[in-house]
Amino acid sequence: MLDRVGCTALGALFLLGACTHEADVPEAEPVTEVAEAPAPETETFAVRLFDKTIGELTATTEGDTVTVDYEYRNNGRGPTLAETIVLGEDGLPVGWTVDGATTFGNEIHETFALEDGTASWTDTTGPGTAEKTEPTVYIPQNGTPYALAVYAKALLADADNKLPAWPAGELSLDALESVTVDGEGGPVEATAYALVGDDVDPTYFLAEADGSLFAFISPRFVIVREGYEAADTQLKDLAARLSTERLETIQAETAHKFDAPLAITHVRVFDAEAKALTEPSTVMVEDGVITAVSAEDVDTSGAYVIDGQGGTLVPGLIDMHGHVSQDAALKNIAAGVTTIRDMGNDNAVLSELIAKIDAGTLAGPRIVRSGFIEGKSPFSSNNGILVNSEEEAVAAVDWYADQGDFFQIKVYNSMNPAWVPAIVKRAKERGLRVTGHVPAFTNADHMIEAGYDEMTHINQVMLGWVLAQGEDTRTLLRLTALQRLPGLDLDGPAVQHTLDLMAEKGVAIDPTYAIHEALLLSRNGETQAGMADYVDHMPVAVQRQAKAAWSAIGSPEEDAAYKGAFDQITDTIRRMKDRGIFIVFGTDLGGALTLHRELELYQNVGFTPAEIIARATLEEADYMGLGEEIGSIEPGKKADFLLVPGDPVEDLKAIKTIRLVSKGDTVYFPSEIYPRFGIRPFTDVPDVRAPAGIE
Repeated sequence: MLDRVGCTALGALFLLGACTHEADVPEAEPVTEVAEAPAPETETFAVRLFDKTIGELTATTEGDTVTVDYEYRNNGRGPTLAETIVLGEDGLPVGWTVDGATTFGNEIHETFALEDGTASWTDTTGPGTAEKTEPTVYIPQNGTPYALAVYAKALLADADNKLPAWPAGELSLDALESVTVDGEGGPVEATAYALVGDDVDPTYFLAEADGSLFAFISPRFVIVREGYEAADTQLKDLAARLSTERLETIQAETAHKFDAPLAITHVRVFDAEAKALTEPSTVMVEDGVITAVSAEDVDTSGAYVIDGQGGTLVPGLIDMHGHVSQDAALKNIAAGVTTIRDMGNDNAVLSELIAKIDAGTLAGPRIVRSGFIEGKSPFSSNNGILVNSEEEAVAAVDWYADQGDFFQIKVYNSMNPAWVPAIVKRAKERGLRVTGHVPAFTNADHMIEAGYDEMTHINQVMLGWVLAQGEDTRTLLRLTALQRLPGLDLDGPAVQHTLDLMAEKGVAIDPTYAIHEALLLSRNGETQAGMADYVDHMPVAVQRQAKAAWSAIGSPEEDAAYKGAFDQITDTIRRMKDRGIFIVFGTDLGGALTLHRELELYQNVGFTPAEIIARATLEEADYMGLGEEIGSIEPGKKADFLLVPGDPVEDLKAIKTIRLVSKGDTVYFPSEIYPRFGIRPFTDVPDVRAPAGIE
């Protein structure tokens, strides 16, 4: 830029000098040269998932304005966002707009402006204003990952790398380590940073010395400068290590292991078989195994003692639909979720996570694995094993069976329906159950006839009653078509035939009820019902998410249709329960606090709180063949349980306030964990009385 400006000035002086030799030429007016504005600069980034580019982010900087386009597609869905950022002289945003749609289609029209010392913004939660009293950075609710470049430059320019933020809180930047990344443009020297304060987990990214964004990194998902896609594995491994080191530190500081027996006194125990509470009791644990549950006086002189203060001891909860990450694993433990059935994952990443949990270096639930198999198509979910033929699909079943630690096969959207019978046959031969979505261009009836043991997601079953032949559910249609449900006769022959088949063949259902509530009932500006009980404890980013719709609601008619669809889903689940179809409780929302809502919702269809707790513990453990080890609080079983102050049999909401979680030989106090994620604790930390002679 400087060279071009210099040459322009030199050319002007040369012309002026030539003219001064002409005596009859009037004296020239002084010429003021205006420096040429810098040309726009465009940066391009590849969006990467499972070693594949699935989208792109481009950012064009012209003067003080950056325009960003961001889009990717995985599993037939993803965000499409157009963003404009205007920076002030201090590098902080004075204008910010975001337009487009989120992954599930909610329209985004977000604005921010700083004028005359007043900041104002509008997002899905509504409008807000604040007076500027010091340098402050705006955090967009639905900004693109390029916001990291704005944050990095602003925070690096600040003395302590911290800035207050609008709408609330503060952002801080921690430099972690130097990294060299090779690519088509030559080696890049960058620093790995953790951005803290905008959400419950740090955001990891790489930036160059001037703050220029090089990559957003996570253990699965990477956005990296174009030409450096080959560094995908290096960046994912780096993100996994940084996250692991943080979580290992939290585990070391919050996991309590006792070198003598543990006694939990003055508690009533939920009896999962009787579906009732016992009399006040003492529960004894040694080496991670329950040794006694007694209503009599127990000698606790040689034990660590925790006074349950009249609370309830509940078996560890089970989330039957997870996709476990190491970040979510600890949060599930804090919420009393001690077992998760993983419904599809990066196989190598999950194996590594399980090994770390088993070794005790990371906190996490017990994990029951599902073997994810997907057909290759432009709409594929890039997960598990992708196949191009029936032979490859059957071979994938064999691969999962050979591993020896998979409970079932899960079939996904892009699978050719004609291959499913062969998949089921081989799975049954190898001792594996089969569940899954309904592949595109077929319906639930055909999958049940093909031999599914369980249906995944209630919408997957119900779509077969409202879709026309040839409609493609590999896209968001599998969600938006739910608008058609209000016109469906649930007592009609199509519905009755499917329910008859399920009941006759013993096919279970994993409805993921709560995710449908979020999809169909969330509205911009209204706190989601599923988050209302805990949202005030969460960081500001989560509080804003709680007031954002998932779906695009374009008219009063669509609003009514989505609400009516949820009512139809509720009525269908009720009919399934009445038919004796076995219902398992899974979230597909990351588990943790969302499982509490999943359980709560089943009261809508006739389950009592006691029936819900029994299903979410012993009955689901039995379903997975684990009932001899977990699922109830009785001698000889693993010490998986949680302590709540209230009585969840009387009021299921009591399950949400947890003082203690035990998983085997390790005890956690959630109130020690939550502050590390920016979450305000829900209760106190119990006192632990050590045996005489032990400090």
